[in-house]
Amino acid sequence: MKLFLIAGEPSGDRLGAALMAGLRSLAPVDFAGVGGPLMQAEGLASLFPMEELSVMGIAEVLPNYRRLKRRIREAAEAALASGAEALVTIDSPDFCLRVAALVKAARPGMRVIHYVAPSVWAWRPGRALRMARVVDHVLALLPFEPPYMTAAGMTCDFVGHPVVAEPLATPAEKAVFAGEGPLLLALPGSRRGEVTRLAPIFGAVVAQLKARHPELRVALPTVRGVAGLVRELTAGWAVRPEIIEDAAAKRGAFAAAHVALAASGTVSLELAANGCPMVIAYDMHPLTLWLMRRAARIDTVTLVNLVSETRVVPEFIGPAARAAKIVPALEALLSDPSAQQAAMALTMERLGRGGEAPGLRAARSVLRAIRRR
Repeated sequence: MKLFLIAGEPSGDRLGAALMAGLRSLAPVDFAGVGGPLMQAEGLASLFPMEELSVMGIAEVLPNYRRLKRRIREAAEAALASGAEALVTIDSPDFCLRVAALVKAARPGMRVIHYVAPSVWAWRPGRALRMARVVDHVLALLPFEPPYMTAAGMTCDFVGHPVVAEPLATPAEKAVFAGEGPLLLALPGSRRGEVTRLAPIFGAVVAQLKARHPELRVALPTVRGVAGLVRELTAGWAVRPEIIEDAAAKRGAFAAAHVALAASGTVSLELAANGCPMVIAYDMHPLTLWLMRRAARIDTVTLVNLVSETRVVPEFIGPAARAAKIVPALEALLSDPSAQQAAMALTMERLGRGGEAPGLRAARSVLRAIRRR
C-alpha cells in the first residue's frame, strides 16, 4: 500500500509521524508527500519544506498567495502521480483541502482522508458541507466532533488526541530546570507571524514579572522553523529566555514550570498533560481578528476550557493581549497553582489518556476507510 500524506505545520508533523508509525505496525505501507522532521524521520522524503505552509490568517496569507497556489498545484500533481491508494491530509485545511479538491477533480475514486476535524463547532459551520465534497473520511481529535462530520455526509472516527500518548519528563529531565525563583514557560507559537506579533507582548509581561519576582527564570521551547527568529526577538527581554529545541529539554521545562504564558492552540493541551497552569494570549492582524469574531460560535478559544466544559483558563485575545491584563492572571496562578488541576485532568481523560495510542487508533481508522471503498 502507498499513501500520500500532507502536513503543513509542526503539530501536523507530530500527528503524521505517529500515524506513519501506527500504519507501519499494522500493514506494509510506503509513504510520499509533504512533512516536517518527524515525518521525515519515519521515512518520508518531503516534496518541499513543510515550513513554507505555516502561514495563518487571511491578511497573512495574501502576500504568500502565489507561492502557496503553486505549492497546492505541485502537491496535487505529485499525489496523482504517486500511485497512492489514498491522500491523507493532516490539519492545515486552507492548504490541504485545496489539494484534495484538485485530486478529486482529476481522480474521483481516490480516497481522501482528513486528519483533524475542522472546528466547525467554533466558527464557519458551512465548512463541513464544503469539505464533504472532497473528503471521504475524517479522523477527529476531540470527542464531540464526529456528529458534525457525519451530519455533513462524511464518515468520522474519534481517534483520541496525540497529546495523551506523548512521553512526560523523567525526574532527571525535570531536575535540569530546578532553581531559585519561579520558572515561566513562554510559548509564543510556532509560526513566524504569530511569534513576531506575540514576542513584544510576552516580553512586556516578562519585564513586569521580573520587577515583582527578581529571580524569575524563563524557558521558551520552540521549533526549527522559527528558532532563529525567536532568538532575535527575545534578545532584549528583561530576562533572556533559555531557548529550547531539544525534545528532552522541552519535556523537562514543561514539567518544571510553575506557570505558562502560551499562544492559543494545541499547546494548551500539552500544558494540561503536564499539569502546568496556564494563561493564553493571542494577537493577530486586525482584519483577521474582526472576521473571526464575526464568525465565532463559542466564547473561548482554549481547548482545555472547551473539552473540560469549564472556563478556568484565562485568555486574552486581540486588544486584551496586553501585559497589564496578563500579569495579574499569571500572579493569581503563582499564588494558587491548583486552580486549573481538575479541569486539566478531566481534559486528559476525555481525550483518551489510558487507552490505545492515538497514532495506532488513527492508523486503524485509515485502513478501515480505505477498505470501505
